[in-house]
Amino acid sequence: MYSKIFKWTSWILIIISFLILVWGFLSGWEGGNGAKVDVLLRWAYILLIVAVVAAVLAAIVISGLNNPKGLIKGLIGIAVVLALCYVVYLLSSDAPLVGYLGDQPSANTLKLSTALLNITYIVGGCAILSILVGEVVAAFRKK
Repeated sequence: MYSKIFKWTSWILIIISFLILVWGFLSGWEGGNGAKVDVLLRWAYILLIVAVVAAVLAAIVISGLNNPKGLIKGLIGIAVVLALCYVVYLLSSDAPLVGYLGDQPSANTLKLSTALLNITYIVGGCAILSILVGEVVAAFRKK
């Protein structure tokens, strides 16, 4: 069953990639401001969003079929992650860039990029912390 879900997810991503590729060739790979990289960034954003949504939905479906009580824990975990992301976004700065001579990005763009950087720092720190805690726990269990 799991292989079917992952197989369909990969096919969906391949089809979306193909459609974006065709769209890119038809538009001449020109973005809104004439930059060719805009189309590729949009492609990456779309694929990332589809992959994350597919992974979350697959996890919800699989845990719901295997363990309905685990489904509630999973939904609580997703709610905690979303709440953390929202709090990080609210606390992020939208201060203008210092020393940048070009046109300043909008305040919303600055706030979003700062929030994404802070979320990356938090996730990286949690990953390092979980590796350390896992190694310490494994060392005590071996004795």
